[in-house]
Amino acid sequence: MTRVVIVGAGPAGLAAADAALRAGAGVSLLDAAEQPGGQYHRMLPAAFRAELPDKIQHGRRAFDRRRRRVLDHPRCTWLPETSVWSLELRDGEPPLVHALRGVADGADRESVTLVPDALVLATGAHDRVLPFPGWTLPGVFTAGAAQALAKGERLAVGENVVVSGTGPFLLPVAASLSQVDARVLAVFEANQPRTVLRGWTRDAGELVPHLKKAGELAGYAAGQLRQRVPYRMGRAVVEARGDGRVEEVVVARLRADWSIIPGTGRTLAADAVCVGHGFTAQLELPVAAGCDLAGDAVLVDAGQRTSRPGVFAAGEITGIAGAPSAVDSGTVAGWLAAGGDPARITGALRRRDRGRAFGRRLARAHPIGGGWTGWLRPDTVICRCEAVDHACLNRALAAPVTAGARSVKLATRAGLGPCQGRICGPAVAELSAAAGAEVARPHHRPIAQPIRLGELANLRTEENP
Repeated sequence: MTRVVIVGAGPAGLAAADAALRAGAGVSLLDAAEQPGGQYHRMLPAAFRAELPDKIQHGRRAFDRRRRRVLDHPRCTWLPETSVWSLELRDGEPPLVHALRGVADGADRESVTLVPDALVLATGAHDRVLPFPGWTLPGVFTAGAAQALAKGERLAVGENVVVSGTGPFLLPVAASLSQVDARVLAVFEANQPRTVLRGWTRDAGELVPHLKKAGELAGYAAGQLRQRVPYRMGRAVVEARGDGRVEEVVVARLRADWSIIPGTGRTLAADAVCVGHGFTAQLELPVAAGCDLAGDAVLVDAGQRTSRPGVFAAGEITGIAGAPSAVDSGTVAGWLAAGGDPARITGALRRRDRGRAFGRRLARAHPIGGGWTGWLRPDTVICRCEAVDHACLNRALAAPVTAGARSVKLATRAGLGPCQGRICGPAVAELSAAAGAEVARPHHRPIAQPIRLGELANLRTEENP
């Protein structure tokens, strides 16, 4: 029996597990969270679960059915609260998977090593946030974090909240905040209406299979209209101010390239601001596995196979396209990883291709304008882990000796803090490119996730739990 190890139990990983089990494989499903579902299907703890969850979350019923099929299956081993900290490469075979089980800040985590016949990576993506003056103040949240607190804990990040950034994700975030009684003052989409309209309506016939998504967004928009939440395009929060925490934000009108139109800034009193400028794929494990990349995503073939033998990738790490597309790519990856016949998943393959096209349309409609670098001041922090500001980074980029990607990192320490560049990396890359310097690419880290030295020294490994 083929043993498939799947890292990540969001929409893509759970679908991969479901497909691999249907194809006859034994499955080990790992996730750092207590429950499967990822950010998209995050819900309240079981003790406080909603009576009609499908009413507050699109696709919840189908997700619950899939979760039961997978977790109750006798050939599935579910490993919650399990973090993969290293992948050990093997010649011609998928890598060994080294992980720790237990609460992330606990002292007694258990070490496990899995030996897969096939490995599916479905590690998802995290929010991308562009730096701006005041973005490190308490009260500034990523849009995803604010939604996670609202959906998972029923907590509002503030009483008077502004949502800013780009992409359709801003609308469900605003809706989640409204559901926990936060007053959403406004939603600001940075791109101009014509940019968004041109991106979404190009080859409009391709949108027909995605009318359900359009309906979901229309529902979110209608909800915000009912609550009289303004939705403004071509505007963004470009500064947060306050004494010790956010007290007000500066909102400015932007040109198509996101440069500020002079004289348009106005202040808005708020105690929290949620920002989201798209998503960044979590590539640490694919890079550790030696997978080739295509831009900011893992390069895969028509069967979701990466460049490494026996390693498949699915979901947002192969291109940001949303949860339904992640489910289809996960189905393809899991089925083929288990040795299933491709002829039996033609529907999933077709939907996966449509999802990829949707992702490209999403990127065209909500691009990141290069003019955001004009929002920065010399003292604006770029790398918050190491407190590296814009002036420091500019000095390194301007000096011939330190202008290389590695030299910039060593000279400024940008990207060397606890998050290892996961937050500041894209911003540093864009600032380096704008300065004409070498741009750092994701690189292999022997340790993909933080691990205590004591845990490393006392590893006692159980294989294939």
